[in-house]
Amino acid sequence: MDEPRVVEADNAGLFALSGTRSFILGRRTVVVVDPGPADPDHLQRLAEEVGQAREGTVLLTHRHPDHAAGAPPFSAQSGFPIRAAGPDGDLQDGMRLETDAGRVQVVATPGHSRDHLCFYLEEAEILLAGDLVLGTGTTTWVGEYPGCVGDYLSSLDRVQALRPRKILPAHGPPLLDPDEALNRFRAHRLARIQGVRQALENLSPQVDPGSSEGIHELVDRVYGDALPAALREGAGWSVRAILEYLDVTPFPAQGAPTEAGGMLAD
Repeated sequence: MDEPRVVEADNAGLFALSGTRSFILGRRTVVVVDPGPADPDHLQRLAEEVGQAREGTVLLTHRHPDHAAGAPPFSAQSGFPIRAAGPDGDLQDGMRLETDAGRVQVVATPGHSRDHLCFYLEEAEILLAGDLVLGTGTTTWVGEYPGCVGDYLSSLDRVQALRPRKILPAHGPPLLDPDEALNRFRAHRLARIQGVRQALENLSPQVDPGSSEGIHELVDRVYGDALPAALREGAGWSVRAILEYLDVTPFPAQGAPTEAGGMLAD
């Protein structure tokens, strides 16, 4: 079985690393996973890689713009339908899609976003991980919606149980030791949770942890002085998500950024 082909977008950044990686499965009946940003040059490279395929499908791991903004123009150009999870999507956990590159299992992995999916290439034992993990470092963005921290930890467990031999993240190089990588990202998340728990113990008694003052103080205690000012807002939402996970305060109904805001720390 052929390895997935990769076309990397020119959208390097804090969480995109060297850029969003679009993956192409198959030759005759093609599957394109995450067409990436709506960058004409990137979409042209995708079209060239797809070549003269008879038919195809676009699969989205999630709808953050660096993964999905290019899907509508690419679909219009290629005629390939877009499939995703969420209210207006049809992909469900456990579905299996037959391709000429082998069977692809849909694996629901919320946490980074509510609608996040991974795609497991069963015969090749390769996981297309989206933003569940990155190719380098210890963290991805988890602070977008109520329940995201618990969801994220469960999603790491879920994919680890699949026992993939290789993980292909949407950002960064392949992960050739999946257990080590998943354990590394889990350890970071648990350390952040423990850091918030300890910071709460030292929080000024008169300060409400969920207030602006409380979040400001907790961010200082958890992240320290090295946190750049541009990342403080994202760090605050990461702390809010952990406070909800610890049953300290509810997650605010509005205001959480996504990674597209470019202001995240985690």
